Amino acid sequence: MSNDPTTPVPDSPSVRDSPSVPDSPSVRDSPSVRDSPSVPDSPSVPDSPFRPEPGDRDLAPQFVLPLVVRIERAAPPPRTDALETAARAVLVMLGDARSAGDGEWARAMRDWQDARIRKVVRRARGAEWRRAEALPGVTVTGKTAEVRVFPPVPLDGWPKDLARLQVSGTDLDDPEPPADADPCAPVLWMNPDLDMSAGKAMAQAGHGAQLAWWELSDAERAAWRDAGFPLAVRTADPARWGGLTTGGLPVVRDAGYTEIAPGSCTVVADHPALR
Repeated sequence: MSNDPTTPVPDSPSVRDSPSVPDSPSVRDSPSVRDSPSVPDSPSVPDSPFRPEPGDRDLAPQFVLPLVVRIERAAPPPRTDALETAARAVLVMLGDARSAGDGEWARAMRDWQDARIRKVVRRARGAEWRRAEALPGVTVTGKTAEVRVFPPVPLDGWPKDLARLQVSGTDLDDPEPPADADPCAPVLWMNPDLDMSAGKAMAQAGHGAQLAWWELSDAERAAWRDAGFPLAVRTADPARWGGLTTGGLPVVRDAGYTEIAPGSCTVVADHPALR
């Protein structure tokens, strides 16, 4: 599905954005890319970005992280692949050199992480996708899924080529049940009792990946990044869900803006370094 002739390595995303970075996913796309990703600053506001109750984050200017998934009519990606690719795309943005220090996206990333953490997934195909790829951002490729992530924008300041894309009705299926997750790899466990559209679930998987990233040390972040951000997204066994949410791992509690009730536990981020 990609216009890039590079074939992505299974379970390690292809990242299209700039000249390739040694020992990290291949990169192609927008201008001025530093050669080695560094770890961005952590958010400076201490309260949870996902809590339903009002907090200090609500007083800050609000931003959103846009993601666009490529869904061609003839070849939509499997749901699980799309969720995993969206989660990796969020991690790639967090680990990009432009997102840290004096990077060109750093101010927007800090402002976004200091407010409510919002992610919105839209879908595109054909010419819509080509216009989205022309905007500054990073395209991450999974097994067949392609997701482009963009620097945060003000809540009411979307670029017109992204604002016109559809956000509702993004749903996908898995033609076959996904294989069991590798117990030694990071897993984003989805709530088995919640019915979410693919777009909503992609955003929630991205939230879970981001919470895991925040909890890791600099060395653990670098190791995950250098490995290509391997991860799996799976629906938890209902019998295990209660233990997962109370076991000390990062838990996404949705603010309830769309589809589900405020405070719902949507994802548990199970990274080996956090167990």
